[in-house]
This record gives sequence, C-alpha cells and structure tokens, in this order.
Amino acid sequence: MHSLWDDRVAVALSCVKAARVPAARLRGMTTKGPSAPWALLAPALALLLLAAHFYRASAWPWLLLTLALLPLMALRRRWVPPLLALALAAGALEWAWTAAMLAQQRLALGQPWQRMVLILGAVALLTLAAATVFRRDAVKARYTPG
Repeated sequence: MHSLWDDRVAVALSCVKAARVPAARLRGMTTKGPSAPWALLAPALALLLLAAHFYRASAWPWLLLTLALLPLMALRRRWVPPLLALALAAGALEWAWTAAMLAQQRLALGQPWQRMVLILGAVALLTLAAATVFRRDAVKARYTPG
C-alpha cells in the first residue's frame, strides 16, 4: 500500500541526495567553512555584555580592555583563541563575583536576592560556555596558520 506520506518522504530524500549536502555540514560546526564565523558570535556577544557591565559600573579601563578584545577575533593568529578564552573565563569570574557582592548587599537590606543570583549565575555560565567555543575544530582551524 502506497500513501501520500511515502511520496513526500521519497521526494524529500531525493532532494537531499540531489543537493549532496555533506553530513558534516548538516551537523554544524565540524567543517572549516562558513560555520566558524557563526561560532564566534557567542564569544562576541559575551564580550559585549561584559563591556556593558563595566560601562554600568564606570570601570573605564576594563571597559576599554574588553572592547579592545573584540577586533582580535578577526586576527588569524595562534595566540588569539587562548587569550580570548582566558578573558572570557575571567569575565565569568567577574559575573560570579558581582552576583556574590550584590547578594550580600541585598541580604543586608532585607531585599530578595535569589532571582538575581540565578540570572547572574546563568550569565556567568554562558560566558564560560562562550570561552569553550575556541576548543571547537572549526574555530581552531580558523586560527591555525597555513
């Protein structure tokens, strides 16, 4: 028995076969191609968020340093990924420190603090996750000479 569903599946499979899309491209970040720049979006956003944090705190030297790290992403040098990963790990520590300091202040004032700690903890974890992007093969290939 042949159904309309079988026909649709067969057409879809033939389209995929005709396009000959490599399975690695379908999975995402395993090729050297255009997927590497997309992977750098998370670290860039994490650095921008950290810069906004320093701007709000009027920490001008840290703000300028954080903003100076953004153009480094365009350099294809071997030392760039470890530097950016270290900066993002330090940024995650800054978010955790900020969460702890604000929690202490709120506790002292008798204000709610749990939601703030959850939000800043999530920001710290996402900043740390952005640092791990530099361990991916596609990103490593982008910064490997030759």
